[in-house]
Amino acid sequence: MTGIKICGAVLIAGMLLAGSARAEGDPDQGQENRTSGQVVSMRNETITQSGATLSEPADGAVSETVSVNKEETAPAVEPASKAESASKAGVPPQSEAADNEDETEDTVEEVTIADPIEPFNRVMFEFNDKFYFWALKPVARGYSAIVPEPARISVRNFFKNVKMPIRFVNSLFQGKFLGAGTELARFGINTTIGVAGFFDVAKNKFDLDPSDEDFGQTLGFYGMGGLMYIVWPILGPATVRDTIGFAADSFLNPVSYISYFSPFEVGLGVNAYEQINSTSLVLGNYEDLKASSLEPYIGVRDAYIQYRKKQINK
Repeated sequence: MTGIKICGAVLIAGMLLAGSARAEGDPDQGQENRTSGQVVSMRNETITQSGATLSEPADGAVSETVSVNKEETAPAVEPASKAESASKAGVPPQSEAADNEDETEDTVEEVTIADPIEPFNRVMFEFNDKFYFWALKPVARGYSAIVPEPARISVRNFFKNVKMPIRFVNSLFQGKFLGAGTELARFGINTTIGVAGFFDVAKNKFDLDPSDEDFGQTLGFYGMGGLMYIVWPILGPATVRDTIGFAADSFLNPVSYISYFSPFEVGLGVNAYEQINSTSLVLGNYEDLKASSLEPYIGVRDAYIQYRKKQINK
């Protein structure tokens, strides 16, 4: 019994010693395990942080790409918005250019006329230019120095009143009956109250403005073009249409009949006096036109064609 107890005590003691030895070995192993766990967790955190770091540039790259795409797309949208605004405004993109082209074509049409005899016309232009500066202008200037302007205006009114048949008949030819009636009324008032037409009472007191019609305008009213440009000596610039008109109007001009019922010199003198009187009231106009033109011949030609076209279209 005693041996058995001793053996049991020894067995118990050995078990205790083994347990203590295991206890002493477990803390090191636990510490290693804890250390390994910390390392693993640190690695996991590092991986997680690395993943986050990697994911952030990826997001940034995506957003940056999107922003770049937006910036690249914006200019493409801007022209479309301008075109849309233009369409909303009701103006086609090419309308402005088309309008400019139309205006240019109109301008060219106004000043363009055939000039097949330009060498002859230039010679006549030079002749008329010298005639004006060497003869007509000096005489008109001397005349204006002697005769006061009111008297010269009265003389102009007289000749305008006498030429009433030209304006009256051509107003009828063009269907401008109001203008024709106005001419009759003006003639009656100015011939009586205006003392044979020396005073334009119809305009100053009754607001009856004269029309400015001639047979050249009548032909243009019915569609006849100028055909070609002609410069006549003394008479100045004209066209084929206006030359025909001038000849036709001479039959309606009472001043023209002076030559038929009196010596030729008398009729010539009357016409010359009318021209001198008219020139004295517009001295400087021709000089200004020449000064404003790089090429006087072309400047005078274009100014005349524009003036006649304006008269026909009014």
